[in-house]
Amino acid sequence: MPRDPNIPDAFDVYTVVVLRRPPDAPEISDDELDVLQARHLAYRAELNRRGLVVANGPFDERSDPSYRGMSIFACDPDEAARLSEADPSVVAGRLTYDVMEWWVGAGSLAFPLADRPVGRRRSMPD
Repeated sequence: MPRDPNIPDAFDVYTVVVLRRPPDAPEISDDELDVLQARHLAYRAELNRRGLVVANGPFDERSDPSYRGMSIFACDPDEAARLSEADPSVVAGRLTYDVMEWWVGAGSLAFPLADRPVGRRRSMPD
């Protein structure tokens, strides 16, 4: 059977982490939340400085308010999970995460600020 012309010949595969608020997130005071948020942002900024996170930010206008933000990592899913597990907001139980590979048509995205390759080029198996 001929190849479907709607499927790209090649994909760039990125590691994505989606942060979300778990239903059992602990309640903490506003002052504690401010400190935790500052630590969370500092941790993500450090991952960015180290070149491990190449895009990062919060969600707005979402159909499910538990979804909080997303990061694109320049490492494999196992390493992204390990790094996400150390996020202060995850450690505190205020956030949890999902790790996934995101396949997009080759050349669709660029990360001009990254100092290393991001993603892996793959072909769809026949």
